[in-house]
Amino acid sequence: MSGREQQYIAEVFASNWVAPVGPQLTRFEEQFARYLGLPYAAAVASGTAALHLALRCLDLSAGDEVLCSTFTFCASANPIVYEGARPVFLDSERTSWNMDPQLLEEELAACAKRGQLPKAVVVVDILGQSADMDAINQIAARYELPVMEDAAEALGATYRGRQVGTDCWASIFSFNGNKIITTSGGGMLCSTDETLIRRAVSLATQARDPVPYYQHSTIGYNYRLSNVLAAVGLAQLEVLDQRVAARRRVNQVYRQRLGGLPGIGFAPEAPFGRANCWLSVIQVDPARSGTTSEQIRLALEAENIEARAVWKPLHRQPVFAGCRYRGGGVADELFQTCLCLPSGSALTDDDLERVIQVVRALVGRNPA
Repeated sequence: MSGREQQYIAEVFASNWVAPVGPQLTRFEEQFARYLGLPYAAAVASGTAALHLALRCLDLSAGDEVLCSTFTFCASANPIVYEGARPVFLDSERTSWNMDPQLLEEELAACAKRGQLPKAVVVVDILGQSADMDAINQIAARYELPVMEDAAEALGATYRGRQVGTDCWASIFSFNGNKIITTSGGGMLCSTDETLIRRAVSLATQARDPVPYYQHSTIGYNYRLSNVLAAVGLAQLEVLDQRVAARRRVNQVYRQRLGGLPGIGFAPEAPFGRANCWLSVIQVDPARSGTTSEQIRLALEAENIEARAVWKPLHRQPVFAGCRYRGGGVADELFQTCLCLPSGSALTDDDLERVIQVVRALVGRNPA
């Protein structure tokens, strides 16, 4: 926490605006949009809700397809299914570990050839780093497809000097408890398209018709963010740049202390952007390191230190069995060899040293 949250929440309670409407909610949306350099933002209950609303505004039909990154959390694809559409998964490229533009081009060419283009593209900025949005947008534009950027993990990162989430039709952010700033739960849908945001806000408030009584001509959702949580978001937004700096420092310490070990690599930082280092991820080559990412995870767990595998690719998830997939084995390789180390903004030097010593004790003991 920044230290200002309680003050802003006290202002909410004093004003009695405790519903999903109020001055703090409006301020949070305005200040968030200003930070990104976009004209419109709508605060909602989660990043998943934000993506669902954007997809809902495309009026998808059963059987429609939406292209999606495979190397991501399931929340990037679940809303596609909510709308009765089918996700088609694309593999990562090695420069940023995000959606491969070449595979996107190949898939769209194949879809065009059989006369069945998808309805949209959902690109995910994985682990706090932007995808190559210029390349992706240029390809999608040739087929007149809207691009949605799931930047849930990447707030505060940049792409070619611009904030992530500013180079597409709709961008999605998350304020879940594990994100770089948090409102406990919450999300934001952002766009340059005023019509999109107005319709999304209407859908997020149960799609009530503009008449002086309760009438509903379409199905809506209870997705609006609470004014209380928006007050937390205002305080968090004030320290976002400090949080990014803290995460980048954690990443730099790991690189300095672990980067020289045999068989230990790190998630790349693409030359076209600046990552927020939401998570610091090592890649372990068992043949050179003498250990595996899972063995390191278990050793950390034995010291009461939590570490996690990276996302299991969505095309490998049982819930998405039967969905089409295009790519090689990049995402599969990352899942097998990578480990997310403790990366929180509040980590102390002693915390980092505990992690580092566990990893150093394992690496190189039994080289192949």
